[in-house]
This record gives sequence, C-alpha cells and structure tokens, in this order.
Amino acid sequence: MTWAQFNHIQLLRYAGLFQYASVGTPFLRYRTVVEDLAAKQLPGSYVHLWLGCYVVFGIVYWYLTRDLGTLGRTPLRRGVQIALLVVLNLMAVAIGWFSQSGISALLLAVVAVVLPWLVPLRVGIAWMVLQNFSLVPVFASIREPAFSLSDAFLQSSLYSGFIVLAFVTALVTKQQVEAREEQRRLNSELRATRALLAESSRLAERMRISRELHDLMGHHLTALSLNLEVASHLVDGPAQKHILQAQSVAKLLLGDVREVVSQLREGDSIDLTQALRDLVEGVPGLAIHLQLPARLGVDDPRRAQVLLRCAQEIITNTVRHAQARNLWLVFEHDARREVAIRARDDGRGASALVQGNGLAGMRERLAQFGGRVDIDAGAGRGFALDIILPLESDP
Repeated sequence: MTWAQFNHIQLLRYAGLFQYASVGTPFLRYRTVVEDLAAKQLPGSYVHLWLGCYVVFGIVYWYLTRDLGTLGRTPLRRGVQIALLVVLNLMAVAIGWFSQSGISALLLAVVAVVLPWLVPLRVGIAWMVLQNFSLVPVFASIREPAFSLSDAFLQSSLYSGFIVLAFVTALVTKQQVEAREEQRRLNSELRATRALLAESSRLAERMRISRELHDLMGHHLTALSLNLEVASHLVDGPAQKHILQAQSVAKLLLGDVREVVSQLREGDSIDLTQALRDLVEGVPGLAIHLQLPARLGVDDPRRAQVLLRCAQEIITNTVRHAQARNLWLVFEHDARREVAIRARDDGRGASALVQGNGLAGMRERLAQFGGRVDIDAGAGRGFALDIILPLESDP
C-alpha cells in the first residue's frame, strides 16, 4: 500500500492524537506524579485537575476533528467549532499550569494542526502567535526550577518552532487537499466536455456524410436517370429493353440513397447522458443524485452546450456557496419540446438572493434560445432552481 492511498487529513488527525497520547504518559506512573507535586508544595487537587483537563482536551479534539476538512459547515457549526478551539487552548494552558511543566507546548502544537482548517490564514497566524505566548505565565508559575519573566518569555519562544512546524504542515496538507479536489473537479468537467465534443463530432460527421450522399451520388444518379430516359427514346429493339432496365435500377438506387440520407438526418442529435454523468463524478464534498432519461438527445449543439454549462454552474455554486451535502439534479424531456433541469440541495439557502456572475451568465445563455431560470431560495431550507430550455426556435 502506497502513501497516496491514505487520507492525508486523517493521517494528520491521528498524528495529533498520537502526540496527545504521548503527553499523557506521566499518568502511567500516577504515584510518582503525586509525589512530585507534593514535593513542590502544591495542592493534591492539582493532579485531579491536570487529569480532568487532559481528558477534556482529548474529547474536544476528537469531536472537533471527526469531520476535519469536510464541506457543508453552517455558520452555527462554525461558531461551535471556534468555541471548541478556544476550549482546547484553555485546557492546554491549564494542563501546563497544574502539571508545572512545559507539556502545554506539545498540546498547543496539536491545536496548531487544527487551526488552518477552521480559521482564515491571517487569523490562524495571529492565533498561533497568541497561544504560543500564553505559555509565558505557565513557565513563570513553575517553582522548580523557578523562571523569571524574561526566562519564561525565552522558554516559550523556544517552543514556537514546534508550533510553527505543526501549523505549516497542516496548512500545506490543506492546500494539497484543496488542489487535489480542484483538479478532480476540473477533470470531471474536462471529461464532460470531451464527451460533448465527441457527440458534436459524430453529429458533424453524419451531417457531412448525408450531404455528400445527397449532393454527389444523388446528383449523378439523377443525371444518369435522365440520360437513360433520353436514350430509351433514341433506340429500338433489344437495346431499348436493357436501357429501360438500367433506368429502373438507377431510380431504385436514387431512392435508396435518399432513404439513407433521411435516416442519417433523423438520427442527428447529441446524446448528453454520458457527458452529464462524467460531470457529476468526483465532485469534492458533495453527493450528487443525478436522474436522467434513457437518452437525453439535443439536436442543436449550441443548446447542448448551454445545458452542460448550466449543470456545471449549478454544481459549482452548490460546492462554493450552498454549504450542502446533497444535490439532486433531475433532467426531464417536456412534451412541448423542452428540456427542464430541476436542481435541489440541502444547504443553508439564502434569505436574500444575490445574483453573481454565474447566475447572470446562465440567464444570458438561456435567453438566447428563449429559456428561463426560476429560483426558490430561503434561509435554512436549501436552494431550488428550475431551468427550462426550448429545443426548437419559435417560427
């Protein structure tokens, strides 16, 4: 098994858990811990407080990182996560205070692993600096050996390298995961575009063949039939009989050519089924439930491209803005020669819809062919969008 097969986010999470477990190794010799604190003339309750803070830290870290890096956080959920992040910092500092040691720095390195996933980069850097220097009062409280305020500041600075290393490692991991997911999304769009191009090329080739048959063979067979008609009036006897037979064969052949041309033109439609299936594959953080007819055929390549781009825009907006976990895409053929796209998600919705470039571009594309977009969005009840595109122009 190669490293590429592992989930990088989970590896980072378990590395933090291993660091947390390592910090708890002093409790393997519980009696020694009690005696050391008693030797420093500290209350016996410090051991229980230390252990309590250690347990709380582990529980909060496990809960906070159980879905690390996933999309779909609502503002309330984000607020809860920030509050839990504050709890982690307080527990780490408290553990250093009650244990009279520098193990707080090791736990703050674990906190630094979480920061890039929950807060923006600038906030994360400021948070990391502040939490690092929150160790100053911890070191200043240590009785043996005693630290002056300047020594405590220097000691906390020495641990900053470990904390920065953990923060940068998590940041790089986050950037790699985002780049990989973006590449996966672009690959899905590329496969969909390639499928559409293949269908368009197939349609263009069928059109070219039908035109060649009609213009070349049809023209020559018509000319041959006319010449045979003239020849049948110029000769008599057995030769006339053979000319009439040749004329009959020419007419039959001309009828067959016209039938083939008609069949080629009747089958001239772009099948969007495979292109749409390729488009919804590999979308990060979103489960797309696609419902298609057996064959979604569109005669006009421009309309086929509009449908594909609209579906792509719906998926992109859902991933970036909806904070949804599920998206339902239903494509329907209408009896009035229309294609309908009905999209629903389970995201946060919006109390006031702000139309961005994506929705504006979608409306403009549809308006060129007489299509329309109907949007239904409300806070807390997801986002719904219906697209209607006529497959034939008005006369």
